[in-house]
Order: sequence, then structure tokens, then C-alpha cells
Amino acid sequence: MGTPSAAGRGPAEPTRAKGSSADGRSHPRRGPDLRLVGVATGCWFAVLAAIRVPPSAALAGAVVGFVAAAGVLAFAVHRKPRREAVTRTDPGRLAVVLRLLVSVLLGAGCGALSTAAHTYPAQLETLAAPIRAHRLVHADLTVAGDPHAIAGSAFGTTWLVPATLTRFAPAAGGPTVRAHVRVIGFGSQPSWRSVLPGQRVAVTARLSPPQRADGTAAVLSITEPPKRLGDPPWYQRVAARLRAGLQVACRGLPSASGGLLPGLVDGDTSRLDPIVHADFATAGMTHLTAVSGSNLAIVLGFVLLAARWARAGPRVAALVGAAATVGFVVLVRPDPSVLRAALMGGLGLLALALHRPRAAVPGLAASVFLLLLVDPALAVQLGFVLSALATLGLLLFAPAWRDALRRRRVPGGIAEVVAVSTAAHVACAPVIAGFAGTVGLLAVPANVLAEPAVAPATVLGLAAAIASPVSPTAAHALAWLADWPCRWLVLVAHGVAGAPAATLPWPVGVLGAVLLAVILVAAVVVAGHRTARRLLLVVVICVVAGAAPVRWLAGGWPPDRWVFVACDVGQGDGLVLRAAPGQAVVVDAGPEPTAIDGCLRRLGIRSVPLLVFTHDDADHVGGVAGVFDGRQVGAVGVSRFRGTNGGRARVERAAGAHGLRPFPVPPGWRYRAGGLALTALGPPEPMTGTESDTNNNCVVLRAVAGSVSILLTGDAGPELQQELRVDGAPLHADVLKVPHHGSVHQDPDFVAAVGPKVAVVSVGVDNDYGHPNPGLLARITAAGIRVVRTDRDGDVAVVDTGRGLAVARRGPPPGRAPPSARALPPAVTRPARRSPRRRGPGCRRGTGYRTIAALRGFGAARRRRAGTRAGATRPGVVPVGVAVCRAVSTLVAPRRATWPGAAKGGGVRRHGWRGSSDAA
Repeated sequence: MGTPSAAGRGPAEPTRAKGSSADGRSHPRRGPDLRLVGVATGCWFAVLAAIRVPPSAALAGAVVGFVAAAGVLAFAVHRKPRREAVTRTDPGRLAVVLRLLVSVLLGAGCGALSTAAHTYPAQLETLAAPIRAHRLVHADLTVAGDPHAIAGSAFGTTWLVPATLTRFAPAAGGPTVRAHVRVIGFGSQPSWRSVLPGQRVAVTARLSPPQRADGTAAVLSITEPPKRLGDPPWYQRVAARLRAGLQVACRGLPSASGGLLPGLVDGDTSRLDPIVHADFATAGMTHLTAVSGSNLAIVLGFVLLAARWARAGPRVAALVGAAATVGFVVLVRPDPSVLRAALMGGLGLLALALHRPRAAVPGLAASVFLLLLVDPALAVQLGFVLSALATLGLLLFAPAWRDALRRRRVPGGIAEVVAVSTAAHVACAPVIAGFAGTVGLLAVPANVLAEPAVAPATVLGLAAAIASPVSPTAAHALAWLADWPCRWLVLVAHGVAGAPAATLPWPVGVLGAVLLAVILVAAVVVAGHRTARRLLLVVVICVVAGAAPVRWLAGGWPPDRWVFVACDVGQGDGLVLRAAPGQAVVVDAGPEPTAIDGCLRRLGIRSVPLLVFTHDDADHVGGVAGVFDGRQVGAVGVSRFRGTNGGRARVERAAGAHGLRPFPVPPGWRYRAGGLALTALGPPEPMTGTESDTNNNCVVLRAVAGSVSILLTGDAGPELQQELRVDGAPLHADVLKVPHHGSVHQDPDFVAAVGPKVAVVSVGVDNDYGHPNPGLLARITAAGIRVVRTDRDGDVAVVDTGRGLAVARRGPPPGRAPPSARALPPAVTRPARRSPRRRGPGCRRGTGYRTIAALRGFGAARRRRAGTRAGATRPGVVPVGVAVCRAVSTLVAPRRATWPGAAKGGGVRRHGWRGSSDAA
């Protein structure tokens, strides 16, 4: 029966069921509109291929794509489908496939053509020849983004400057060449800190070819401070004032949350604590440490809500939203995810102004397609990839999963947050796993807990930035309010990152990404069938129940009775000497805080009674903040020789913030804590005029822990080594920390004077210094000394077994490639000897490592010449039981420990948590 119409004139249309047409016939519910997805996908893959080939090949690919699209389209037009089988609403499977193929080919042709146009200027001989010749040039640049301080070295901070090269001339003389290409500059001049985007500068730099095919034409090694040419654009100056105002408003806040707030609001991570950033990365919350598309969505939603409250019309609301979007992009800088969100939001605002329905999936596809045409280099940027995938996951999966949760009586708000977090994580997990080599197991719970705090922190922080030029007091009050949700975010990240099973190691590269994608797709498909879902639940319960006993038996990291650990801190030193449960003396802290903090967390160290820095180089003092993070430090010792690179000032600032004053460590100084005794051996007298006075004046310590003696040499050069040896210092030790990361500069008789059984090399993977020297390692190995290295073995622990020494190796972190062959020592051939019974890692109760031979009998075992004995394990052959035990312990071993005596996280692992421990 009809009902009266809204206007009161004429009969109303009859009510029809959902999913039915006007003629009363029912049709299947239509899914999301995917017509533009093929165009965007074809464009993306074409850009990925074209950016790695010459422009001529990319142009040829574009022609092939267009011709192929025309051919498929002609075939589709001229074919004669059966009228009774094909209708307007049901075009047939072949027609759908042909339409999709045409869209993909058209997108591929456009992507290849755009890439060829963007990469062609860099191939011109006037630019390519100076780049190949590494010419020194005077160049004019337009800075494209904020200069970023990258990991410092012993020579100070280096700034990475994204820019556009507009013209250059050879420094030796020659014609000026005009260009407009993307470049990356590296400079160590402090004046880069205040350079704004859009600023034109003149620099003197050396050109070199880029290392990656990402659209960059050249890399510039800048040798002199930049000379500014004019002023940056006015809107960049306004944005800089707002960003600086927010930083000032956050100065009185706690360092962790106060450094996070500017990153969350405007992308300024200059004050973000590296340890906080590492916690967010481990917890799967990295997108919250810097501004992203979700922040723009929050701001735009708030603005549109305010416009609706003010009773503004659709067009006025769209104009206000567009102005807010442009201002937000200028404030936070055009990050790839922000650009994607801005363009997608702009299309939505246009639809709002035109009173047209807003289709989210076509809007996303159109945004990706247009951005790739304008800037093909976005195709290889991880942030853009993750932003697009996360948005696609939200649009395709989140609504259905939200409705499924609601049908199971989950409250609406909780169902919304869980569905959104899960959909985004599932969409991005394969790419993250392939890139980082880890899978976040607790990322969804972490983001669910964090979600309620993101919007208040963003809105209040943005209000503080806007209010800062007008009223600094109001800005500080707003920042104080925004600090509370930021504290909650830091607390969630820290708690999740400290959980034993926060991440799972995963194969790196395309194979790992495809493998996880297949598993996730299969899980989503299975979850839609009740019987399969129940079967999957039973399998998971059986796996957990079967793995729990192995997990209980499998030891973790650190091994029992460890006395010394060389932390894997990269190219630097970070050494830990156990004094008591939960307490340790730390010698040097590596180049940055995250690595040493993570190592101390895994060891369960809560108190550091003594922190010693052997000298002031950045690769030894750069991580000082990581030692102080969440720990009580009793005293700080330093070298008597003050370096000239600012390292001592960094130590003094960190110590002073905790009420400590560093003291110089003289020769003969002694210290005792628990079962640990330290003696400073040198330098006997200050040394000057050497090859490196900083290295030759470093503190050399001899430690005794129980029955184990350890010699810690810092970066001692050959002059200091010779002086200690000639003066008769008590150098003999069971364990030697090889001086200066295994540098070639060594006293030839120093190792023999120490007479160690184990030599530990603390070194970074494929570093620029050639450490460790292969010849030095070959001489040490030929002397019968066991060599372990942090670049190859990860964290290395020396264990006092009660019958001798053993070495436990945690293994490198997931995703890190092993050191190249050039850094490995030549093989040393030895006669085979009896191999004792071996056990897989994690299968020995309470240890987590296996002892192959005790050091007490090492000398006798080394002198055997009996050849292969009956029952000895042949080289390269692993018993089946050992292999099975290794596989099981790899799956169930946790990653990290945050308290002593708990299920010690990490497991002993090597290359994907396959741990091993060898007696020296």
C-alpha cells in the first residue's frame, strides 16, 4: 500500500526491498566500486619497473601499454555477446575481465610515460657526465623539505637535505648548466638546522651517482656552509613560527611525552626520544610517532563538525575544509601519507560541494593515480605504500568486520576500534614483514588501547601551535592538556614493547611478504566458514598446548651465569659486566641510545652502579641516554683526556640531568661491586703527538668476575698497547675485547701478551672503516683463540660454567643481512677432532645454549691429531633430532626480557633466532 509523498502531491512510490530494482526483481548486493583500482594498480607497477630502466625503455613500455589497451578495447567492442546471457546489470565474466585489463594497461601506460618524463633530464649528458666524473661544482638548490639530522659519527652530525637542483657550474671553471632534478645533499654544517623548505641556497658540493633507483638524479656531498639566496616563501615562515611555538610550549613537559607531541601534531621529531621511537616501532605504533594521514582525517573531521555546528552549508563547509587541509599540509610538510590523505580528502570535499555521493574506494584509487603521475618517486617510498594499503584495508575489511563484531554483541565503539586497527594491520603486515623481518603480534591490541588518546592529543596540540604566536600562556596550557593523552601513548608503547612476544621474526624480502600475505588471505577466507573456523581454532589450541612445555624448557636470553656481554650496538662499543642480579657495570654506550637500552632490557638490568666511557668518540658515548633510561646510575667515569668532538659535553649533560658529575679515571684506580672487581691499567701517562691522541688516551680496564678475567681496551692504538706491554701491566686475561673494533692498527705482540682464550670484536655490519681487519682475525684464529663478533653473532655473552668458559650468541636481529665476505677472515684448516654430544638451542633445561667444549680442556683438545673419530659428527651434518628441536625452539622462544628471572625474552638465536653457543 502506498504512503503519502513528502510534498503531499500524488501517490508515493511503492516501498521495495533492499537489493531489489524498480521492477521488483532482486539483484545481488553490489560490492565496492573497483573500476579505478585497476588504473592505480597498473600505474604503480609500471612506475616501479620504469624507474629502474632508461627513459627510452620506459617510453617504449608506455607505447606498448597504450597499444595493448587499444587492442583489448577493440576486441571488447566488436565481440557479439549473447543478449539473453548479458545484461546491463550483469555484463558477464569476460566483459568484466576485459574492462579490468583495459584499465590496468591504461594505468601502466600513463605510469611509464610519466616516469620517462621525470627521469629524462637526469640522463642528459650535460648532467650525467659531471655526475659520473664526481665533479666538484657550485650549485643552486631549492630545499624541498626540512633537513634531517642522521646518525652521528665520530666526526659530528650529518644533515640530509632533500632538494631540487636548478643549476650548477664546475668549480674548476666551465659553462653553467640549468636543470630541474631531484637530488639529495649531505652536509655537516650546523647552519642547515635553520634552513626552511622552499629556501634557495648556493652550495659547493661534489656530485656522485645515487645508490638507489628512486628518482634521485644525484647525491651531493656538501663541503661548505650554504649561502641563502633570498627568503623562503611566506607560508613556510608562518608554518615555521607555529612549529617553533609548539616546541616552546612543550619545553616544560616530560621528555618522553613532550617529544612525542610535536611529532604527532606537525611531524617534528627533532626532540623525540630514540628509545620512545623504538618502543613505538616494536609495538606496531610507528605511525603515531610522526604525523600521518590519520591526523589529517582527525583535523578535517573536527573542522567539518564545527562547520556543521555553525549551520554552514555544504559548499561553505567544503571551502573551510579545503582551507584547513592546505594549511595542515603546509604545517606538517608534504609527507607521502599526508599527500595521499589530502588529495583523497579534497576529492571528498569536492563531492560534498557538488552534492554527489562520495565513493571512498574510487577516491583512494584516483588519489594514488594522480600522485604517482605528479611524483613517480612516491611509488618506492615506504610511507606512501603503507598509507595506501592501510586505507584500502579500512575501506574493504573494516565495515564487514565491525558488523560481525556487533552481531556478536560487542559494543559499537569497541567493535569500530578493533575492526579499524585489525584491518589496517592486516593490510600492512606483509609489507612490514618483508621490509623489517618481523611480525607484530601485539600491534592490534596496542593500537586499540592507543586509539582513544590520538584524537585529543592531535586536536589539543594543534590548538597549542595555533595559539602560540598570540598567547604563549594559553599555548602552554593546551600543550599541558595534550600531554596527558601522550603519556598514555608512551605508557602503552613501553608496556607492549616490553612484552616477551611483542614481535615474531620473519623472512625478509619479497618471499617473506608474499608468504605472510598468503597466510593472511587464507586466514580471512577460512574465518568466513564456521566449520573451517572451528577447525582452525582447534589447530591453534593444539599448537599452543604442544609448544607450552617446550617454551617452559627452552631457555632464553641471557644465558645462566653470564658474566660479560658485548652488546650489538652497531659500529661502536657497548659492554656490560654483571655485578649482581639486575645490576651491571656498563663500559661505553655505543653510537645511539636505542641499541644499548634494548641490550640492557634483554639482560634485565635495572641498576648501573658505574658507567665508564673509555673516551669521547661518538661511537662510544652517543648512546649515553639509553643507559640512563629507566635505570639508576650511581657514578660516571671518563677518560682524563678530553676529546674535541663534543662527546664529553654530551656525557656531562646526561649525567648532570641526573645529578651526577663525571670523574676522570686514573691509572691504578680500583672499583668493586658485588662479585665484580675493576682495575684501570692505563694510560700510565697522557700521550700526545700520536696517530690518534683520543684513542691512545682511552681508559683500559681489567675486570675479574669470579674466575673469569676480561681485558677491555676501548679504541687503544698501537702506541698505548705497546706502552702497556712494555711497562709490564697485568694484561693477561681469559677474554679480550679486541682494540678499536679490530682495526689494522695494532701492536703485533699485544694479543700474545694478553693470551686470551676468547676474542670479542664489537663492530658494525659492513662499516665504512674496513673493521675488522681480515688479516688480524686470521692471526688471532691461527693462535687458537676463539673469535666472536657482534656484526655476525649479535649480542655475545661470556658464561662461567663452573668448569670453564662458554660463549653464547644471541644472533643478529631479524632482517639484517650478514657481513659481506670481504670482512670475514680466511678459513683456517685444522684436523678434525672428536665432537662431543650436541644439543639444539633451547633444549637444555635452564640454559638456552650448548657447550661444545670447556675451556679448561681446550689446549689439549686443540693439540689432538687423531682425525675423525668414530661417532663424531661430520661437518655440515645436523642430526634430525637437533634440527627438530631447533625448529620448535625457534617458534616458541620469546624475544626480550624486561625483568630477571622471567621467561627470558629473545631466545638464543642466530639468523632468525636459531641460537648457538660454542665454548671457546
